[in-house]
Amino acid sequence: MAHEKDFSRQARIFKALAHPTRLMIIDSLLKGEKCVGDIQDLLHSSQPNVSQHLSILKASGIVDFCQQGNLRCYYLKDPEKIRTLMGSLS
Repeated sequence: MAHEKDFSRQARIFKALAHPTRLMIIDSLLKGEKCVGDIQDLLHSSQPNVSQHLSILKASGIVDFCQQGNLRCYYLKDPEKIRTLMGSLS
């Protein structure tokens, strides 16, 4: 039987996925790593707004980032798991 900690982690993931903007970010990251500016251009959104959504995705364990000079580039931590999950929702 799953532990309460597992259910809490799953709830954080589902909560993070429950926003159209974050789903668009995830969809773009399924195609590969993107820097904040690239995501901002894709969404036609402000940097603070994009950063807020990325912060939620990072806190839930869906994404992580690497620093490339002044750029922070994000990627999916487990793209196959996310691809499977997203495919099951279609």
